[in-house]
Amino acid sequence: MTNEFEPSAMTLRPSGPDDSVGASDILSTIRAGLEGMSESQKRVGLLFIGDPEWAVKANVEDIAARAGVSAPTIVRFARAVGCEGLRDLKLKLAGALALGAPFLHRSVHVGETAADVVRNVTGSMTTVIADWQRRLDPAELDRAAAAIKQARRVDCLGTGATSHFLAQDLQARLFRLGLTANAFSDAHFQLVAAATLTSADVLVAISFVGRMPALLRAVEVGRARGATVIVLTQARTPLAELGHIVIPMDVPHDATMLVGTDAYVVQLIAIEVLMILVGLRQGPGLIARMNELQHVLNTYGVDREDPSVLHASWRQMLESDLGPPETG
Repeated sequence: MTNEFEPSAMTLRPSGPDDSVGASDILSTIRAGLEGMSESQKRVGLLFIGDPEWAVKANVEDIAARAGVSAPTIVRFARAVGCEGLRDLKLKLAGALALGAPFLHRSVHVGETAADVVRNVTGSMTTVIADWQRRLDPAELDRAAAAIKQARRVDCLGTGATSHFLAQDLQARLFRLGLTANAFSDAHFQLVAAATLTSADVLVAISFVGRMPALLRAVEVGRARGATVIVLTQARTPLAELGHIVIPMDVPHDATMLVGTDAYVVQLIAIEVLMILVGLRQGPGLIARMNELQHVLNTYGVDREDPSVLHASWRQMLESDLGPPETG
């Protein structure tokens, strides 16, 4: 498989008078032309907008496979946006990246309006999610759901701000389904939890980076104890190598954060899908349990639109502290 865009070609050439689209205009041209494109060409366009740095380096076969189109479609797309071919398109795309503002967001460029930023960021996110969905193996999610459903106990481990929140979110969802689950972010507690796992348990490790030493050590201990290890991380990371079941979180890297919005959103979606699959495996009993839970929340919860519930709670607290109000 040959790459028609060799590293030596990365040297930008100035746009000549025969160029129908300049480097600084190519991304805008692609965005503006999306509505009039065929579905296959639109997928190519969204891919170039969503992950231009990858597209610049990829060969035509890889681009076609990722977009789910044929190689000739890539060439036709390049010509449709005013380029001589894929090589010319890549040169102009590389120029756009050099002239743009990738330090903020890979799809945002200097001089764009608020409407442009909203459109480009949401469009980029849509592309990322669609690409992640195509590469996701539903069978792995199904295996993970089956393991969680059968587990005596599920420990959710996350290290770092985002991973810690996601581990807590997963634990809360499992708890609502009536399963025994814990969430740990402290390295010491993670080790203690891992050391008490058995072959009847499941350990879920969440880390987009997949290289946190303390987390890796806890996962190693839990795996040695016989627990089934489910990991949400990038493929080909040390954490992925430790998982019995791997749910890959491969998305473009963020320009400003180690764990960006793309990674955050796909991890949330993965957890949502996983919990739905676990719930479906619980059968009719889940409906009765969730109805009872909803009844309790509606009856005693204070986070409701009806202010009388909150007022009643405050009255009870005040009366218990100050005694009943005087009458007469």
